[in-house]
Amino acid sequence: MLTHISIKNFKRFENVEFELGKSVVLIGPNNCGKSTALQALALWDIGLRQWLAKPKRAKKAPDKRPGVTINRNDLISIPTPSTKLLWRDLQTHKGQMIEGKQQTQNIRIDIIVDGESDGETWSRGLEFDYANPESLYCRPLRLSEDKKPKRMIIPDTAMDVHVAYLPPMSGLAAIEPKWEPGRISVLLGEGQTAQVLRNLCYYICHEHPENWNELKESIKRLFGIELLEPRYIEARGEITMAYKEHSITLDLANSGRGAQQTLLLLAHLYANPNTVLLLDEPDAHLEILRQRQTYQLITEVAERAGSQIIAASHSEVVLNEAAGRDIVIAFVGSPHRIDDRGSQLLKSLREIGFDQYYMAEQAGWVLYLEGSTDLEILRSFARILDHEAAELLERPFVYYVYNQPIKAEKHFYGLSEAKQDLVGIAIYDRLDKEPQQHERLKQLIWRKYELENYLCSEDVLLDYAKGQNDFWQQSRVYAMRDSIKKVSDSFQTIKNQDPWSGDTKASDFLQPLFAEYFKKLGLSNQMQKTNYHILASFVEANMIDPDVKEKLDTIVEVAKAAKPSAED
Repeated sequence: MLTHISIKNFKRFENVEFELGKSVVLIGPNNCGKSTALQALALWDIGLRQWLAKPKRAKKAPDKRPGVTINRNDLISIPTPSTKLLWRDLQTHKGQMIEGKQQTQNIRIDIIVDGESDGETWSRGLEFDYANPESLYCRPLRLSEDKKPKRMIIPDTAMDVHVAYLPPMSGLAAIEPKWEPGRISVLLGEGQTAQVLRNLCYYICHEHPENWNELKESIKRLFGIELLEPRYIEARGEITMAYKEHSITLDLANSGRGAQQTLLLLAHLYANPNTVLLLDEPDAHLEILRQRQTYQLITEVAERAGSQIIAASHSEVVLNEAAGRDIVIAFVGSPHRIDDRGSQLLKSLREIGFDQYYMAEQAGWVLYLEGSTDLEILRSFARILDHEAAELLERPFVYYVYNQPIKAEKHFYGLSEAKQDLVGIAIYDRLDKEPQQHERLKQLIWRKYELENYLCSEDVLLDYAKGQNDFWQQSRVYAMRDSIKKVSDSFQTIKNQDPWSGDTKASDFLQPLFAEYFKKLGLSNQMQKTNYHILASFVEANMIDPDVKEKLDTIVEVAKAAKPSAED
């Protein structure tokens, strides 16, 4: 997994750096650098592979090896008519006085990427020198400004990191030839996604039929259409593909752009497991209610495939979904992470009203929760219980209020001015006083301190630690048992609180617990509060508190009372 990137002298960036993680959303207006950041990662990947592509040179020390040449045509994810366009302000050299003499010095593009693999952290930096309009040179990053500097070591294991770039759907071509894998990568890099969608589906269908079945089910659930198996017409050298809708068979080109965009995303994910996926505008062509559902789906598929997602987006909906549980990088001024819920930037983006009124018209009801972690927990519980609310929670109109009834009431009353028959439900963690009731807004409180209390138990934590049945399973279980004992003893001694009590704030217990657990494993903490929803999948149906079912029942009741202005 990539955890950090530093970029210098690349396109619009002079010197920027920002954090990365399992799922990252780059948010900001047009021409702010989101796509440039994706291209910097793509250039780093290209340079890494070119440097390691010639084993016969690996025996030489990196400070004695000449730079490898990268041809402009090798930049398949960064198509450019001249390599000079990769340099900030097109400046590839600068003059300076050295010992009284005017000398010319190269301006280098530096890209450093940090990551974590198999429990170990690493840092791999590359520098790029301009050669001519058709090529540039790549070497491991210098560690000093000496005349003959030492350079970063780039091990052969660096090849284990795979990066794949995907631009937005460009509109499906009527005819699609059968391409070789290399040609597919080139066409994707050039933004010609319309030329490869059937090829990706054909590959998945024939090489990974289990993934093809999952993809078909997802598209059917999202768009109500049944994908048919892609066919290769050898006589014409073409791949054809069709779908069924209301018993009518149509060519894939007749499907909507939203369906094509979602199919492209899923096909790309399934065709590239264990990969860092660079997604440029994955929400393109998707109407608002589907953006959240699609983002949720691609992150789930990426998680199962062992992939990391770094996506550039304009969508307020994707921002709201990602901010509560993933990493959001705002490209306003210098790129920076938004991790403060009181951030004025986050507030201003979330208070844009058009999408809120549109969703109120479409859905007819609104769900108020503390944050997107709560939605993930409710989804998991509904699935485990096979509850009617499971389908409703797949694509709800949800607004996050951070356990502040005043925010829910203000939002609901404002929307009610535009849609007077709007109904809603708000579910809060423990409050100092009962919230005011409204005839069309049900406001409920969890009986326990917070929703996380319903998934905080020793059995759930041990099941989480077991994870996959591998060589390290026993050591993870031992680490969790020791952590539970140490932190629970401390809780009872210092705070005089039972960590398993419904009156104890579960997240206050889980935070030091996971810090201790990952410390014992020698890893960085991978379970912050925004990740606790993962624990919900380890709760068995017979262990889910009746209070959860009552809240899910009320969600169904409110949703059934809704009167959407227009059906999807």
